[in-house]
Amino acid sequence: MNYSQPYSPGGFQFMPPAIKTIILVNVAVFLLQLTPFGEAISAIGALWPLGSGNFRIWQPVTYMFLHGGMTHLFFNMFALWMFGAEIENHWGTRQFNIYYFVCGIGAAIINLLATMGNTYPTVGASGAIYGVLLAFGMMFPNRYIFLYFLFPVKAKYFIAGYALIEFVSGFGSRAMGSGSNIAHFAHLGGMLIGFLYISIKRAELSLSDLIDKIGSAAKKRGGPRLHTQNRVVPPVSEAEINAILDKISEHGYASLSQEERRKLLKASGKG
Repeated sequence: MNYSQPYSPGGFQFMPPAIKTIILVNVAVFLLQLTPFGEAISAIGALWPLGSGNFRIWQPVTYMFLHGGMTHLFFNMFALWMFGAEIENHWGTRQFNIYYFVCGIGAAIINLLATMGNTYPTVGASGAIYGVLLAFGMMFPNRYIFLYFLFPVKAKYFIAGYALIEFVSGFGSRAMGSGSNIAHFAHLGGMLIGFLYISIKRAELSLSDLIDKIGSAAKKRGGPRLHTQNRVVPPVSEAEINAILDKISEHGYASLSQEERRKLLKASGKG
């Protein structure tokens, strides 16, 4: 997994698989909420505070697919597509799914801890989407986002501003005893969990790269060689390239081994 702006030989998809599936499921569940069963679905699936008597173990997952209205659903799904599509194209579908649900469930846990004693349930994918927003800011910090479609703001400042607003709003409403229906702590939780997740992955990648470099240096300083010969590198077959592209689509470019990357560059005429 690469969090800068890596080359993505798998190509760009306007609506990647994970984004498409998440949007379709959210829309389908919202339509169910409009049926006579909607009240029961919301009561069972919403994230109820601990101690309310209504909390259930599945709710940190199900609350992400419930929304409080058409506007709530639209803006969440629009933000998911706007900021998430490019991330999924770079990371791969499997890694994006893991990140999305880790952020959403982590946001739910933090919200539960921060809202003990409240009586209001939480619904919406905002916690997970704020995690996606955080990832976009860390991957593309200098990319411009047009605020209100007019004012260009760098992603890193845009995300930092959102985090500050949520922080002030969350603690402000709590201090005033406000019964705000906006889950500020879920938003902050999604961003915090996303930051921790990406930071851990970056550390793992740095450690892996360091081990690879040490291994390569050790090989170069290896024991005496009896003789050397020119190595004939066989051509890369179409089947090998297809297998590599499938791996990129599923797991992202960073999942490739050094040999697979070499073959891909050779096939593209750059190696």
